[in-house]
Amino acid sequence: MKSMTYNWQDGKSLTIGEKTLVMGILNVTPDSFSDGGLWNDKDKALAHMHEMVRDGADIIDIGAESSRPGFEPMGAAEEIARLEPILEAVLAECPVPVSVDTFKADTAEFAAKKGVHILNDIWGLQYSEEPGRMAEVAARYQLPVVVMHNQNSKEYHKDIMEAMEDFFRESIAIASEAGLKRENIILDPGIGFGKTPEDNIRVLKRLNEMKTVDGIPYPVLLGTSRKSFIGHALGLEAGQRMEATGATCVMGIMSGAEIVRVHDVMPIARMCRMTDAIMKID
Repeated sequence: MKSMTYNWQDGKSLTIGEKTLVMGILNVTPDSFSDGGLWNDKDKALAHMHEMVRDGADIIDIGAESSRPGFEPMGAAEEIARLEPILEAVLAECPVPVSVDTFKADTAEFAAKKGVHILNDIWGLQYSEEPGRMAEVAARYQLPVVVMHNQNSKEYHKDIMEAMEDFFRESIAIASEAGLKRENIILDPGIGFGKTPEDNIRVLKRLNEMKTVDGIPYPVLLGTSRKSFIGHALGLEAGQRMEATGATCVMGIMSGAEIVRVHDVMPIARMCRMTDAIMKID
């Protein structure tokens, strides 16, 4: 796809399409599957944010609620209370755009008012408890939103890539109805969500097929970092999955992903830069 640039009122900008962008994960939860409790103190969160930026992160993604398998959703008020002190501190000091990982409209609205740059929604604007509300928030502030594929079961009654396109088509329709510009939609295949380990690998192999919806191109974010399908394939614990994560990122870039969301920023940023250099050679 052609490159495009987002510009925000605080002077930050982000160009998608010139190089692979690295989104560094900043979990401020006590219970995330691989780094729960490590960064849920403001000073530790700020130190980790600065470290990731130095290591090559182009975006910092803050999550205040774990989405590990089997998680129980918390209320928006609790999520906001956990997020507030760290989000304000990160926004004040972070030199790159900041996204907030939430599927709740009230949390998204809170973050948007504070000046967050991107929304990252694991339910792709289709959270059943709040139909249409996340899209309305994104449209009100005209924020880019990561629209992730998700479903409650792991059963597919048609080809998985066709099912994903149907999901994205519905998300795009919801966004359009709310008034969110098409340019503000970033697609995410939802690796690890509503899929078996084999499905996740299949989607990765066929990632190039989700570059367009109804013939219209969209940027793609790939989030594979330390996920359980890697453990299933290789028998590795979460903290041992960096190299395998890097392999999935390299393959994702070769299939057209513009953004990778990772825990281990320095090594994977280097892999991304090398892959970009190879891909640019005629």
